[in-house]
Amino acid sequence: MPNYNLSHLDQLEAEAIFILRETAAQFQNPALLFSGGKDSIVMAWLAKKAFWPARPPFPLVHVDTGHNFEETMHYRDEFVKLLRAQLVVGSVQESIDTGRVVEEKGPNASRNKLQTVTLLDTLEKHQYDAALGGGRRDEEKARAKERFFSHRDDFGQWDPKNQRPELWNLFNGRRNPGEHFRVFPLSNFTEMDIWMYIQREEIPLPSIYFAHEREVFERNGTLLAVTDFLKPQEHEKVTKEIVRFRTIGDATCTGAVRSNASNLDEVIAEVSAARQTERGTRSDDKRSETAMEDRKKEGYF
Repeated sequence: MPNYNLSHLDQLEAEAIFILRETAAQFQNPALLFSGGKDSIVMAWLAKKAFWPARPPFPLVHVDTGHNFEETMHYRDEFVKLLRAQLVVGSVQESIDTGRVVEEKGPNASRNKLQTVTLLDTLEKHQYDAALGGGRRDEEKARAKERFFSHRDDFGQWDPKNQRPELWNLFNGRRNPGEHFRVFPLSNFTEMDIWMYIQREEIPLPSIYFAHEREVFERNGTLLAVTDFLKPQEHEKVTKEIVRFRTIGDATCTGAVRSNASNLDEVIAEVSAARQTERGTRSDDKRSETAMEDRKKEGYF
């Protein structure tokens, strides 16, 4: 007798593929937000499977802060070729140069918050009516409030108290002119699910997800990498350590973790024993108790 029982990864994959196909069916001009991080990589991989043998019908939109890890940018270009996808880049530096945003100053300055304006400008410029994001509900309390289809008003803002019901997998993508949606196919994945799915599918990843030697220093409890965009202050000691990154973002606010996990088996074992969330290594989330929710209300991913 054939076995029709699905593993939990099969169920999550089927759910995500259903959401991706619903997005393609309900919207005229959707796009897939791609950071080069593991979640957006898995989402793009699922889009590849969902529409095979055709190319994914979504362009990959990368909001480039200009302060990226070199490994991430190299990986992004190679992955786009692998998927045969169109790449659209929104530049935070261009937003600064044109006066759309003002760059922060000081030792804790970051361009992470500035991405919101660049993202909204990119969505408006290309008239995208839906933006697929790799957010997961287990990441952070603000993201736990998201629906699969998350409505944004004509200012790109999110109102968590005014979301549409999603009963029996029925999704309402109706929108008024100027409005758009964020869609989150990976909502029910956990960090462990992501890693197990990457292992099962043999998805290539940026090298900084695995243990490597890097110059780092500690600031406000976060282990930060020395880069051209982030330098230690006089009292901050630089050391060479074996580290890896659990999450990838702007190099000025993305913290590393000390780790010897050099392959997927070791990463999965490490994540299963971790007592800190992956967002706990992001210094931008520590600016206030509601840092993420405030940014999301303004139009952040």
